[in-house]
Amino acid sequence: MLVLELASVLAGPSVGQFFAELGATVIKLENKATGGDVTRSWKLAAEKGSEGVSAYFSAANWGKLSVGLDLREADALERVYKIAAQADVVIASYKPGDSEKLLVDYHTLSKLNSRLIYGHITGYGPHDERAGYDAVIQAESGFMYMNGSPDGPATKMPVALMDILAAHQLKEGILTALLQRERTGKGSLVQVSLFDAAVSALANQGTNYLVAGHSPQRMGSEHPNIVPYGSVYTCKDGLQLVLAIGDDRQFRRLCQVLGSAGLAANPDYATNSARVQHRSAVNEQLKQLISQHNRPELLQQLHQLHVPAGAVNTVPEVFEQAQARRMLLPQPGGPSGIRQVAFVGEGMATDAVTPPPAFDQHQAQVWDLLTKPEA
Repeated sequence: MLVLELASVLAGPSVGQFFAELGATVIKLENKATGGDVTRSWKLAAEKGSEGVSAYFSAANWGKLSVGLDLREADALERVYKIAAQADVVIASYKPGDSEKLLVDYHTLSKLNSRLIYGHITGYGPHDERAGYDAVIQAESGFMYMNGSPDGPATKMPVALMDILAAHQLKEGILTALLQRERTGKGSLVQVSLFDAAVSALANQGTNYLVAGHSPQRMGSEHPNIVPYGSVYTCKDGLQLVLAIGDDRQFRRLCQVLGSAGLAANPDYATNSARVQHRSAVNEQLKQLISQHNRPELLQQLHQLHVPAGAVNTVPEVFEQAQARRMLLPQPGGPSGIRQVAFVGEGMATDAVTPPPAFDQHQAQVWDLLTKPEA
């Protein structure tokens, strides 16, 4: 499969890497006039490494062939048309109207290739010309208002989650369009906006308002419908753990491990609805009990009884785990990346992919690929 990526930053490029990991040839078109994808320059203050390949750029650009072109040049446009004529999928992230101005919109490219699937990510949909930025979408979709401690300010999440949600929606849309093309022989336009993806992901918080009329408020890591769920406690050794008690049986087992089985028999704590009503009292009781145990031993006992609990890890601690390391993309003599493909299917395997490319690294290789008779 041949994919042409006309996208930058995170959402669109992560979709491109997803297909690269599954074995597609992904040609990343970068703007020659600006030096390529803007994230190439988004480096940490103390970040070292290859010029033009930042850690941020590396988050979504493994396995691609980079070509630098200026679409305002006629020769460059003809080259893009040559790729589009042979491509299965185009991934774009232009503001509404920009792809038409550049003459790389779905209507134009589909005339060259009726089987083309064109996936387009925007901020707010095809009729709103505002550019979409993750932090702004987090604010406008309610996520920022809900996130943070009860007595603190609205807080942006530490990853560009709206971009990631939109990327997942576009993957699903493109895969659906590929299946549809197998049946009809025709390509199609798939459109996703960051805002729509964010609203779709409001899930239970959205329906808490729509169904129950409850406006979600900041609760730290607490859950509005379940107690204790998301609650963080500090153990005797100073290490923290989180509980995710989904039913009353799990709560009884938790109390058993903590040496206070009678607590679960208290009418104020015996059922989830009662615990929601007495949230503060439940948390205070558990805080005192958990503070008497060291985390490793306590987690071991909880896991043996299938009580959902886990350590609150730093990012370095995450990658100390064998399961997390299976999600890494290795680079001989260089830093690892993170896979976009997290599923495992029978008879399905992800391909080994090359490290993130330097800007315009594959100009000659791409034109050679496109001129081969079997391309």
